Amino acid sequence: MTTSKKNYHHGDLRESLLSAATDLISEGGVDNLSIRKLADKVGVSRTAPYHHFKDKNELLCAIAEQGFKQQDELIKSIPTDDQSLSAIESFERYVLTYLRFADEQRETYDLMYGREIWKTGQPTTALQEISKSSFHLWLEWVEALQQQHVFDPRQPSLRIAQSSWAALHGLCRLFNDGIYVNREDIADIAKNTVRMLTNHP
Repeated sequence: MTTSKKNYHHGDLRESLLSAATDLISEGGVDNLSIRKLADKVGVSRTAPYHHFKDKNELLCAIAEQGFKQQDELIKSIPTDDQSLSAIESFERYVLTYLRFADEQRETYDLMYGREIWKTGQPTTALQEISKSSFHLWLEWVEALQQQHVFDPRQPSLRIAQSSWAALHGLCRLFNDGIYVNREDIADIAKNTVRMLTNHP
């Protein structure tokens, strides 16, 4: 069965390839993705993806990069100046948003933080930059929460950011790896995580 080739503008094709590649790994993991299968799914020649991604590693990095952008957009959408929310409630919303993103975008999240790229692959410069930028966004949150005494202002901001992020990432791994499967508990877990990290009742 052949797939009719579609006409794309240069930028449109790249976005279509990324979207289709994300769908393929969501359906069957990284092993389900190949340049040939991606081209067939989008309906372009099997050489067309190489105009945008030199190999599978670069494609995976682009998916991870897109995931960081989506995650950052979700985090930035959380209002920090909402007078109806306390600082603790804003932090709860942050934690819940982070956990839900990891749960709903499991394969992408695995690429963003997993060994497929960072240990066995080769992260691109763009991916390294956005991952650092994403962590810096979290560090800014921590500094703001220290000013509001949600976190201990006497402790180094960087160490608080590192340890609290590690706790969140650990929870995501428990869900994504299937060790903890009761996803209806995510909201309650988020609240308890905030209490644990901030020592607030």
